[in-house]
Amino acid sequence: MSSSRPASSSSSRNRQSSRARVLAQTTLDAELNAEYEESGDSFDYSKLVEAQRDAPSVQQGRSEKVIAYLQHIQKGKVIQTFGCLLVLDEKTFNVIAFSENAPEMLTTVSHAVPSVDDPPRLGIGTNVRSLFSDQGATALHKALGFADVSLLNPILVQCKTSVKPFYAIVHRATGCLVIDFEPVKPTEFPATAAGALQSYKLAAKAISKIQSLPGGSMEVLCNTVVKEVFDLTGYDRVMAYKFHEDDHGEVFAEITKPGLEPYLGLHYPATDIPQAARFLFMKNKVRMICDCRARSIKVIEAEALPFDISLCGSALRAPHSCHLQYMENMNSIASLVMAVVVNENEEDDEAESEQPGQQQKKKKLWGLLVCHHESPRYVPFPLRYACEFLAQVFAVHVNREFELEKQLREKSILRMQTMLSDMLFREASPLTIISGTPNIMDLVKCDGAALLYGGKVWRLRNAPTESQIHDIAFWLSDVHRDSTGLSTDSLHDAGYPGASALGDMICGMAVAKINSNDILFWFRSHRAAEIRWGGAKNDPLDMDDSRRMHPRLSFKAFLEVVKMKSLSWTDYEMDAIHSLQLILRGTLNDASKPKREASLDNQIGDLKLDGLAELQAVTSEMVRLMETATVPILAVDGNGLVNGWNQKAAELTGLRVDDAIGRHILTLVEESSVPGVQRMLYLALQGKEEKEVRFEVKTHGPKRDDGPVILVVNACASRDLHDHVVGVCFVAQDMTVHKLVMDKFTRVEGDYKAIIHNPNPLIPPIFGADEFGWCSEWNAAMTKLTGWNRDEVLDKMLLGEVFDSTNASCLLKNKDAFVSLCVLINSALAGEETEKAPFGFFDRSGKYIECLLSANRKENEGGLITGVFCFIHVASHELQHALQVQQASEQTSLKRLKAFSYMRHAINNPLSGMLYSRKALKNTDLNEEQMKQIHVGDNCHHQINKILADLDQDNITEKSSCLDLEMAEFVLQDVVVAAVSQVLITCQGKGIRVSCNLPERFMKQSVYGDGVRLQQILSDFLFISVKFSPVGGSVEISSKLTKNSIGENLHLIDLELRVKHQGLGVPAELMAQMYEEDNKEQSEEGLGLLVSRNLLRLMNGDVRHLREAGVSTFILTAELTSAPTLMGQ
Repeated sequence: MSSSRPASSSSSRNRQSSRARVLAQTTLDAELNAEYEESGDSFDYSKLVEAQRDAPSVQQGRSEKVIAYLQHIQKGKVIQTFGCLLVLDEKTFNVIAFSENAPEMLTTVSHAVPSVDDPPRLGIGTNVRSLFSDQGATALHKALGFADVSLLNPILVQCKTSVKPFYAIVHRATGCLVIDFEPVKPTEFPATAAGALQSYKLAAKAISKIQSLPGGSMEVLCNTVVKEVFDLTGYDRVMAYKFHEDDHGEVFAEITKPGLEPYLGLHYPATDIPQAARFLFMKNKVRMICDCRARSIKVIEAEALPFDISLCGSALRAPHSCHLQYMENMNSIASLVMAVVVNENEEDDEAESEQPGQQQKKKKLWGLLVCHHESPRYVPFPLRYACEFLAQVFAVHVNREFELEKQLREKSILRMQTMLSDMLFREASPLTIISGTPNIMDLVKCDGAALLYGGKVWRLRNAPTESQIHDIAFWLSDVHRDSTGLSTDSLHDAGYPGASALGDMICGMAVAKINSNDILFWFRSHRAAEIRWGGAKNDPLDMDDSRRMHPRLSFKAFLEVVKMKSLSWTDYEMDAIHSLQLILRGTLNDASKPKREASLDNQIGDLKLDGLAELQAVTSEMVRLMETATVPILAVDGNGLVNGWNQKAAELTGLRVDDAIGRHILTLVEESSVPGVQRMLYLALQGKEEKEVRFEVKTHGPKRDDGPVILVVNACASRDLHDHVVGVCFVAQDMTVHKLVMDKFTRVEGDYKAIIHNPNPLIPPIFGADEFGWCSEWNAAMTKLTGWNRDEVLDKMLLGEVFDSTNASCLLKNKDAFVSLCVLINSALAGEETEKAPFGFFDRSGKYIECLLSANRKENEGGLITGVFCFIHVASHELQHALQVQQASEQTSLKRLKAFSYMRHAINNPLSGMLYSRKALKNTDLNEEQMKQIHVGDNCHHQINKILADLDQDNITEKSSCLDLEMAEFVLQDVVVAAVSQVLITCQGKGIRVSCNLPERFMKQSVYGDGVRLQQILSDFLFISVKFSPVGGSVEISSKLTKNSIGENLHLIDLELRVKHQGLGVPAELMAQMYEEDNKEQSEEGLGLLVSRNLLRLMNGDVRHLREAGVSTFILTAELTSAPTLMGQ
């Protein structure tokens, strides 16, 4: 496909191209179908698929063959055998058509002898209500009266004659109502008869799994969804089948039972899934074939019907015979297919509709979730409905991946355009973007590039030869003289006569004309080189029958079709090329000039003036956008001086723009925010852009008495031509009027109705639904918020009638928003804890309401879930943003805890190795001093184990934490020696002398208590003392022991340890942290001191700090028990 550069938008070109492609593909589908019907066994699929290459690209009009084919596909007159079908007159509900098996399934009498009380046999004109019991007939009649009859599917009915239960699945067709009836297994009756909402519960686990994914990987998303569908449905094979831009398909993800040949990575021609079938998937998003070998059932219609009955929406519609043959050739007897429908990517459309009456986003078929089974398989409707909902949730996440990919792509292209533009403005020659770094190949994905400038050619990587470039340029001037550019995925199809001489390495080309003689070229190789067989090895000896439509043969056919095509040039790539083209034209003066030699300086000056004019226009536009922004934006240079201050910032702070410019940013913020702003500015100037930083800005003039403005700020580094950071731009959100609005409602016992319907303004908007999905609650606050009265919404379907993206009381923006609401309510009904989620809808007057929504399950006295309550918290953008920041912070904390858990586990391995080494050393000939060192190592090992165990504590900084103390016998000397050993290396580095002025009686004393904790405490205070001692200083340890008798053989020992060190002492801020449990800015040293103090307090002791001239002392006290063995000495 090739196209010249028109003046219309890229999305308009995309739509025109898509329509032409679909029409051409439909024509080919019709020809394949006609050939299949006429030729039977002699049908040659691969030969006909090759016709794609020679198919005309222009619209030829719909032939009678195409129209007949479409009617045949959409209005088939046969159904599958797993159910029966009735077609009703939409006014009288009388039968106007039925499947041949319907009388037997629905009206067969259970006794052999007919009775006078038996209802009449089913036939044309029978009223549907006469066939079923009262309860089922009433439910069916109610559903048939709905504008959207599918909302209540499935409806459980029982036949009057056989008392057999059936699922009735209703949908509306032109001029009639079509009902599928599927038998219900006794094990399913009546538990699954709770409507569509109950079907969602079946997919709850899979949905939770998908929503827990971090995002950023389409491959991970697809692999997850096929695994969940595989577990949910039990099919032998599940695939994610993705459509490419030219409508050919690819197996993007797959999971199979053991022993099946994988299809992962296979590509198939577009004809494998005809356009008519894709249209049907957009209408009926789940398609099940139970047994491709089963005989189809005919549909009997009333005579002289004024319309054709369409079975597009029927799950029972029989597949086309061509597709059945395809399935059997694959050894796939049963299948289940779910459509994945996503938003059309049209850049000129509004991202979000702000009016309920505006057209919704256009949709397209991204691909299919395909399930295959090697034997007949039936999936009940509730599970199929759950699969459909799962596919919708998957589609929402596909849209999000598209948005993320688009943002990253646009950012990358914009950055590259900026760098190339800077190079052009500096050098004023297109040669700089060819020979420099980066170059034009970095702008879009390509295999080669070239520049024709001044009659000379510059080539990059896989580009044609110089003579071939000149030949292509001559062809462009001859055939595409009036176009400013060209893009094609096949030079052969574009009509270039020398395409065959270029070989496989040059296939696609994009062109940007700088002027009539100077041209930029980008080249791509053919696509077949990038496609691989992702499953079993393709054995050349494994010859397929070309008349059998088998996946392996389809793959071969695809290679034949695309071997002369490259990857298509996307709209965003052509837009990037066009932008560079405009910049080049602005930089290089294309006007005719006399052929005389001008001075180089004058030429460069002219080019730079043109470039500066272009740059000035871009800068002016950026300034205008900044000034008109609805959020505060401020900018500083590399010295922190304000050089940007928009009107919103001036409005919030009362500081005029002229007064703000030139002042240092730190003089404009509150003193408490100075450290945070300093850090943010320092990191941003190093290229590290912090996000979601909160600080307060001073107010001035008339705003001075209002107090500081609270901002949540994102930093964006400004870079020059050489990619050096020269300033920082701060984009902020005003949080001043939204301080902690969350959790203002508390649980109150009593009559909930008195609370819900209380007009008190503190009661939030509340609505609810029962377990069947009917709206059961709608309080006064909800009426005030939406404009809809309670009696107007009660007893309507909450999802579909009250809230929906089309034809509902409260309209949602799009289908994605509706799916998200379904997930939230479904999670609550399944008993899961839900979090507040962003939510929005249009009220009765058309005003868009943005809020937060939380859903909570409603239980009866027996603990069974009977419905759901939903609370709306009306909040601004800023508050929603704050909640997202909070949630991200919580997730970060959770990840950090997981990291701690891993570290604790990982540390155990080297510790075990050290323990083994020490044990091995003990078995060798060591002297007494060496054995002492081994013993010190053992004691330090015990201390590490104790600290690792503390990681299980929720908050080790509180005295009330569950830090445990053990009672064991130990020698005080061992504790002191092990603690001192932990600071000796640091002491050696600073030249600090450590002395222990401890009496021998103390060192040999055996006591009862927690020796490991005491060792931990002493080592922490020794570490702090050494850290704040001067180089060449000293640290001294002394002790005092006092015994108090509390019995004949038991004494309490009051232990006092003093750790004295030289120097100015420990900073007062650090000492304060030892006594403040709730200090949010606690350092690592302060945390260690706080934990050690809490441990001393658990030992009925404490710590004091004395500061004298040039000396500081920690005084540690603890209570121990003397060992009984010493009492007798």
